[in-house]
Amino acid sequence: MAGRAVHAQPALITSARFGNSLSTDQRAKRYIITMTFRVVCFIAAVFVPLPWNVVLFVTAALLPGIAVLLGNARDNRPEPTASPDEDVPQRLELTAGEVVKGEVEEDDR
Repeated sequence: MAGRAVHAQPALITSARFGNSLSTDQRAKRYIITMTFRVVCFIAAVFVPLPWNVVLFVTAALLPGIAVLLGNARDNRPEPTASPDEDVPQRLELTAGEVVKGEVEEDDR
């Protein structure tokens, strides 16, 4: 193929980053789940006895900061790079296989 380096190794799928739209959707989902848990803590704190409602109010007060941290957490894995100078072990390639020629015999019973 034109423009491709001859010795460049393809990136492993396990080292690839998530797409931006998928990453944004996941971060928004984490934020919404954390804030929903905060609302549940506030509602539960109204109905539980004294030592537990203080714990729930403190938890509900700390959750917005945690939600922002989780919402802003990005995929910071470095871009996979392959250098032709490094000794990279050869990966097995999928091939079409061996073709065996033959004939089909009809069985007239």
